[in-house]
Amino acid sequence: MILPDYYEDCQRCLERLKDALLSLEGVTNVEIDPENLKVSLTYDANAISVERIEERMRQVGVEVAERYTHEALRLEGLDCPDCALKVEKAVGRLNGVLWSSVNYASSVLAVEYEQARVSRGAIVERVRDLGYDVAEPRPVRGAPAAPRPAWLGRKAAATAISGLFLAAGLIASGFHAPTVAVRLLYAVSIVTGGFYPARAGVLSLRASTMDTNLLMTLAAVGAIAIGEWAEGASVLFLFSFGSALEAFTVDRTRSSIRGLVELSPTEASVLREGKEQRVPVEDVSVGETVVVRPGERIPMDGVVTAGASAVDESAITGESVPREKTMGSTVYAGTINQRGSLDVRVTRLVGDDTLSRIIHLVEEAQAQKAPSQQFSERFGVVYTPIVVATAVVIAAAALAFGRPALFRQSLVLLVVACPCALVISTPVAIVAAIGNAARNGVLVKGGAFLEEMGRVSVVAFDKTGTLTTGSLEVTDVIAFEGSQQDVLRTAATIESRSEHPLADAILRSAAEHEIELLDISYFEAVPGLGARAIIDSQVCYVGNQRMLERIGVPVPEPATVDRLRVEGKTLMFVACEGRALGVVAAADTVREMSREAVAALRRFGITSTVMLTGDNAVTARAVADRLGIDSVEAELLPEEKVDRIRQLVKRHGKVAMVGDGINDAPALAAASVGVAMGGAGAHAALETADIALMADDLSMLPYGVRLSRSALGVIRQNTFFSVLVVLALVGLTLAGWLNLTGGIIGHEGSALLVIANSMRLLRTRA
Repeated sequence: MILPDYYEDCQRCLERLKDALLSLEGVTNVEIDPENLKVSLTYDANAISVERIEERMRQVGVEVAERYTHEALRLEGLDCPDCALKVEKAVGRLNGVLWSSVNYASSVLAVEYEQARVSRGAIVERVRDLGYDVAEPRPVRGAPAAPRPAWLGRKAAATAISGLFLAAGLIASGFHAPTVAVRLLYAVSIVTGGFYPARAGVLSLRASTMDTNLLMTLAAVGAIAIGEWAEGASVLFLFSFGSALEAFTVDRTRSSIRGLVELSPTEASVLREGKEQRVPVEDVSVGETVVVRPGERIPMDGVVTAGASAVDESAITGESVPREKTMGSTVYAGTINQRGSLDVRVTRLVGDDTLSRIIHLVEEAQAQKAPSQQFSERFGVVYTPIVVATAVVIAAAALAFGRPALFRQSLVLLVVACPCALVISTPVAIVAAIGNAARNGVLVKGGAFLEEMGRVSVVAFDKTGTLTTGSLEVTDVIAFEGSQQDVLRTAATIESRSEHPLADAILRSAAEHEIELLDISYFEAVPGLGARAIIDSQVCYVGNQRMLERIGVPVPEPATVDRLRVEGKTLMFVACEGRALGVVAAADTVREMSREAVAALRRFGITSTVMLTGDNAVTARAVADRLGIDSVEAELLPEEKVDRIRQLVKRHGKVAMVGDGINDAPALAAASVGVAMGGAGAHAALETADIALMADDLSMLPYGVRLSRSALGVIRQNTFFSVLVVLALVGLTLAGWLNLTGGIIGHEGSALLVIANSMRLLRTRA
């Protein structure tokens, strides 16, 4: 939506508008571009209408100047890279279309248009005018995706028939059959092999564009005109065969997300009026309880209200080890209940659950163009017209001077005029990498972020919730008098009445050691110091060192206490009747895989690691030393984290920031790449970050870096190879050393090699 110009200088108005829109049920994300006065929303169309959104805007004093819609349309029949550019330009010329972008590798048209000036139907009609179609919108989940597009099967059949008649013609010619019979066989081969290219070529002429199909058709017609029926049939068969094989191969990368669509059940067993009812998932409401038996997939996001089981969450998080689920645990749609029955209270509707969001975000990411793709497209825009113009000049000269050899050269130039291998060198690699990452629990929001991650040299980490679990655990119990058990029992007895952040950690530790608590006859919290209580007629204290100083109790073992402090631990002293009994040390526990993850990042080319935290310097330094992190910036406010990130970018270039996706949102946005932990559990992480690690597992970060660097390497290899092939084909043609068959083999063969090289990224394992 576009806002009126008079909101340009009212930042407060825009902030108020954003808050108002986010308060609407069904609206999940709002982004406002203050420079262009553009409002972009993500919302559930089943839960709220656009009219209701506009009504809310008017309630806060904001009128919509223009309404526009963003759609991602899946194309059918897109079988050549420059065809994608043709569709993109044709749709972009429609009155009311703000911009359009077609990614050949994902076969998706992303288009943004003003609803008042152009309709979705008009856009679909323009696509069909060019010889392609738009697939009917499929449900986000619930219905399996088609295993392979029907048009690919039809094209494969036509290609097979063309090949059979070409072979028959060559055999008949070898046995000196009558010329009419031989040409008839070649003619059938030409018609079947050339039907789809000729149809697409004619339609491209209607759209005032020129694509590979048109050039191949012209080359074949030219060959027939000079009596080279075998060459004409060979060109169309080889082109049809190559493009069909190319389309089949690329479809493997396009379907990299297809498995996710099929994960979630179409029905659920819902408890209604005390009875189980089998109903479509679309009819299940938030708050209802679904029953999931062993071996079944969980149909909706929710919270376990009864039962215990292990759940395979690999489809969402990439983790191969099942997670234990008990009452209060969160579960996700599409995951597999392995043992035990679970009652799950639904928390998100179909279309708004974690699996649906992943599918939507990955498909959007695969539809985007990466920055490196711009080079290949610019090259093609300049190169193709020059080569075609050269072919026309050579053909004219050949006809003027009666030089059939020159005319053949012009036909070969038409065959090699489209740099298809170069055009697809980037998008196929990007789509393969993003699809692979999604299957392994790493959600990359677009090719640009994949490329940025591949160039990162510095990684900055938040501490709490990223390198550590974010929850305190008792690490040491030191007894100055008596036993460790007595110290922990006294501390836990007092903390059972306390609301101090350390209380839960101490009580958990006591429960783990099966320590029974004592009776309390009096309890009093002492703000800033700790707490005191009367236990068995004794006055006892739990608190920090200032508490001991206040009651005049010295610390018996200062060296031990200093060691615990240097290790970054929080200390709670225990004292009774004027004697220090001991000290309980607690710390935010470091994630199990953090150290290995930091070490792996170094192996994959990260030159420096930094911790940015609001925690105190001693604790931060202790955690950093334990994990092998190079430098620490502690006691930072959120705006100071942003400042440090900007300094790192200025000093080192590309910097990734890893945080929880909510508290660290400003720092994530300031970094070259923002990486959020635990995207499966926090929808805000999916919206905030450029890359989300779906599991709370930092070990997936090195995999993401390695995959990104591999993708960059594949893109460079593809680009270098494609440019080399283009120059070689043109050079050999101008030198007269390449015929039509050789030209088509070089053209299609190079594209297939580029695709095969890109598909290696599908095999990269976490």
